[in-house]
Amino acid sequence: MLKGLGGLGDMAKMMKQAQEMQGKMAQMQEDLDTIMVEGVSGAGLVKATATAKGELKGLDIDPSIFNGDDKEVVEDLILAAIKDAQSKATERAQEEMSKMTEAMGLPPGMNLPF
Repeated sequence: MLKGLGGLGDMAKMMKQAQEMQGKMAQMQEDLDTIMVEGVSGAGLVKATATAKGELKGLDIDPSIFNGDDKEVVEDLILAAIKDAQSKATERAQEEMSKMTEAMGLPPGMNLPF
């Protein structure tokens, strides 16, 4: 179709690839809203659930840790579970990004969006 135009044919191909990548990025962003990760602390006494974007969605606290004297310990366990969930969310988002860049034939470790 654009063979006689030399470099313009390559430019059209690059524009099409850029549009495809933009669509895939948008889909991945939507997917990150539905992927759930769980952070845990206190040997499972506190569990925090978050999306792969790091948005906290749930908190499960074992009732056995509710003792008025241990308020600071409970607070620390809750924070630890939330931080663990956020860390796992970041890791999962990076994994999903790596899958996408690999599928597109981009070099490993290339950070998108630019």
